[in-house]
Amino acid sequence: MLAALDARDVKGLYLYLAVLATIGGFLFGFDSSNIGSALVFLPFDLGSWGTGITVAGASLGSFVGALLAGPLTDRFGRKSLLLVDSALFAVGSIISALAPEATTLIIGRIIIGLAIGADSAIATAYIAEFAPKKRRGSLAVIQQWMITIGILGAYVIAVLLLKAFPDSAVTVDWRIMLGVGFIPAILSLLLRARMPESPRWLLERGRESDVLTAMRKLDIQTTAEQVHAEALAVQERVRRLANTTLWTPAVRRALVVVCVFFVFQQITGINVAFYYGPELLGPYFGTDAGNPVDAEIAGVMAAGVLAIVNVLATYFAFRWIDKLGRRKLSIGGFGFMIVFLVIGAIGNATLTGTAQLVVLMITFALFISSFAIGVGGTGWLLQGEIFPTAVRGRAAAIAAAVNWLANFVLVVAFPPLRDGLGLSWVMIIFAVLCLLGVLFVHRFLPETNGKGADESILLFEGPVNREDPSQPSTAPAALR
Repeated sequence: MLAALDARDVKGLYLYLAVLATIGGFLFGFDSSNIGSALVFLPFDLGSWGTGITVAGASLGSFVGALLAGPLTDRFGRKSLLLVDSALFAVGSIISALAPEATTLIIGRIIIGLAIGADSAIATAYIAEFAPKKRRGSLAVIQQWMITIGILGAYVIAVLLLKAFPDSAVTVDWRIMLGVGFIPAILSLLLRARMPESPRWLLERGRESDVLTAMRKLDIQTTAEQVHAEALAVQERVRRLANTTLWTPAVRRALVVVCVFFVFQQITGINVAFYYGPELLGPYFGTDAGNPVDAEIAGVMAAGVLAIVNVLATYFAFRWIDKLGRRKLSIGGFGFMIVFLVIGAIGNATLTGTAQLVVLMITFALFISSFAIGVGGTGWLLQGEIFPTAVRGRAAAIAAAVNWLANFVLVVAFPPLRDGLGLSWVMIIFAVLCLLGVLFVHRFLPETNGKGADESILLFEGPVNREDPSQPSTAPAALR
């Protein structure tokens, strides 16, 4: 029965479920980026570190949410936690919009962060448990695609508000920017209520009647006898693993690899462009410093152009990740990020005026494209596909928590780093970190493309197979 699920062709139903599972990615992108557009208009005296903490409040909440999601999703199921996440997105948006001072705003951002963290820990794991294996990569990359669409949506709404009501920017506009996320959050809550629960999770719990319901929703016809036989086989495998340990050396090795990949994904600078984009780019347009609304609109529009690039580039990740594989795209992505960071840093340091702006915009766009195609969705995909079902929820949650902790550190540290070193030197630091990312992927990440949901872990039983990274290591046992 599960073999039939793995072998299915991708139909509209699977795309629909993948979109519902990753709608939290849209909310993540939207709620992470709208603070960048609202930041300059907040009527609070924040300073460099206060700015970082306000922007990173969602990241801090995401760290906690991801950690909590692991045991909760393994106990209560994937669907239940996705519903709770949608509700948290709605509550956090309202609190942020109505905040009378910075502390309340940070609380609202942390609540949103709880939802982002939990959703990021669950969404791709849920997809991996129903997606046909030959298209699991492209379906999981929808998570990153939804994030990019959410980022773009935040900038579009900000530009429309600031253009339509420029005189209300410091009173009403910023509140609408932060609160409008309530609408898609409620919509996601209603739509997710109709999703099937993960059949693999249900089989492990012996909920055979619910498995029949879930499989019907997944358009797979099966009988009670087939479900019963599959449930016995799955539960026997879980008991056998429990008699040894669910956290085998291979699982622990895989978890370390995914966590380190997530760290490199974050600390190489991608979210600087989207969290601080409007504030960062506005001054380069030479707008009148006495009119912050014009400067902000220019910055938001420039960041919006980069967001469009991000959406378009992620399409190529969707198309290529199941053809070229995870390793090649990741190495290529980090490699091109190095090139464009260095060119951008040199251009920013040596040029002025229009030439400086043109070089920065082009290199930022190419840097974002390289990330979107090669790195952005790969981490989320690995997090969802390489762990055995019995520990997938907890392992994916730990990996997501590490991701958000790294994100938090970057977002808080960027303003004082930029103020102390200058943007060019910060970009050079990011380029060096990308180089370390290339070396890490080459040395430690096997190729998981085309493996079944419970097969990928075998590739982590030893070092990466140098002759064929898609196969288990051929190294002697003493080296394992």
